[in-house]
Amino acid sequence: MDLQSRILKRVPLEQPEMIPSQKDMAASICVRFGEHYLAEKDYAKAVRSYKDALSYSPTDNKVVLELAQLYLLQGHLDLCEQHCAILLQTEKNHETASVIMADLMFRKQDYEAAINLYHQVLEKMPAKKMSSRVPLEPGFNYCTGIYRWHIGQPNEALKFLNKARKDSTWGQSATYYMVQICLNPDNEIVGGEALENLVAESKKESEQHGVRTAEKLLREFYPHTARGQTQLRLLQGLCLLATREKANVEAALGAFIEMAQAEKDSVPALLAVAQAYMLLKQVPKARTQLKRLAKAPWAMAEAEDLEKSWLLLADIYCQGGKFDLASDLLRRCVQYNKSCCKAYEYMGFIMEKEQSYKDAATNYELAWKYGHHADPAIGFKLAFNYLKDKRFVEAIEVCHNVLGEHPNYPKIREEILEKARGSLRP
Repeated sequence: MDLQSRILKRVPLEQPEMIPSQKDMAASICVRFGEHYLAEKDYAKAVRSYKDALSYSPTDNKVVLELAQLYLLQGHLDLCEQHCAILLQTEKNHETASVIMADLMFRKQDYEAAINLYHQVLEKMPAKKMSSRVPLEPGFNYCTGIYRWHIGQPNEALKFLNKARKDSTWGQSATYYMVQICLNPDNEIVGGEALENLVAESKKESEQHGVRTAEKLLREFYPHTARGQTQLRLLQGLCLLATREKANVEAALGAFIEMAQAEKDSVPALLAVAQAYMLLKQVPKARTQLKRLAKAPWAMAEAEDLEKSWLLLADIYCQGGKFDLASDLLRRCVQYNKSCCKAYEYMGFIMEKEQSYKDAATNYELAWKYGHHADPAIGFKLAFNYLKDKRFVEAIEVCHNVLGEHPNYPKIREEILEKARGSLRP
């Protein structure tokens, strides 16, 4: 950049006609610096580089967009909004700027404005009609798989993701999620122990089958990018973690620590380190890693792993009776993900411990709703708190829902259903 600065000083005197092209060259150099600093997560230097680029090319919308996204990443919402406004003034239908503005409105809890902006984007770029080839499209199957996963249908999710697994564009992400689902089909908090699970023992065999399936998927996984290679190492470590065997967990921990050292502030690696420490019963070391993640800026690309880290730290606080600290983290989960059923489940757990059964039921209702009635453990807790709050009809209804899908679910029939029925009789 020093050389380019010297060229820019001499050009007006020697070749004035070259000023525009040399300014463009200087701007592109600054952008490359910005991209490098962004990859290194040195956000202050990245901002400076993009600002320098704008000083040479003030009307470059791509740079303005990069700055807007960078400010959003850092949580500087007002600066982000200013840059989006600049983009929308020069290009009224700028799709990405509109989506970022919608995200901003969501974070400011102006949900109506956010929804209106999303509607505007869809109106500008509508899908005219559904193609008959859609069910064959890998991208469609990938998205359907992710949706099924999030509504508590892991087996259906695997079917759809498998259809995208061999695709050059979607295959890497599809395999990543397939392995995650095989290792943790119920989307539990790995390492967390605060929430009671009544059927833990009976799951051993299915867990072992899940690990074997995940390992088979990874043997057929050939990533062609550096990010893909890192993902492969992470997933191989998570397979070791899922065996719950001490030697395997220690081997995985070593690999995760290497990854965390190689990539500064890597959210997936730090979370995996914390999970390994939890399984090794080294809670203080896990808490140290999770506290680091609690200070990390929220980013859409890392949202799932950040949420898992906050939930695991909340679990640790719940086990220690530090419900205020846990509640702060749970509120943060809900701030970024209104349908985070695990956050509502933990909130219900806290209320239940404080014998506030009405509030516990309210939170378990939300967990049951956003979990799409898929987890019988949440149904059990909701029915139990309805019973405690003397809402017998609701308790009976939830019991029927749980037993309809899980006829042999332990304790719910004799401890809740029969008691609720007995309480209704005159």
